[in-house]
Amino acid sequence: MRVSTLINAALVLALLVSAVAVISAVHRNRTLFAELQQLRQQRDQLNVEWGKLQLEESTWATHARIEQVARDKLGMRMPQKIQRVVVKP
Repeated sequence: MRVSTLINAALVLALLVSAVAVISAVHRNRTLFAELQQLRQQRDQLNVEWGKLQLEESTWATHARIEQVARDKLGMRMPQKIQRVVVKP
């Protein structure tokens, strides 16, 4: 009878250890899933910001914008017809 009591105690202990391990695994899984959702949301926000920055960059790099900056800030202007030289290959 003593052997069966030891076996039962060992089984109860194994059951308790297994239950605690399951609870711990479920909690870790939920924590990691919440973190994953947060990181996905952050990724989406960064993708939106990246798209806006690309659009802004393309706006700043247009020929009209570059020409405007050359005229206003650098004082550049188109050369007169008499000042132009055509180089032939």
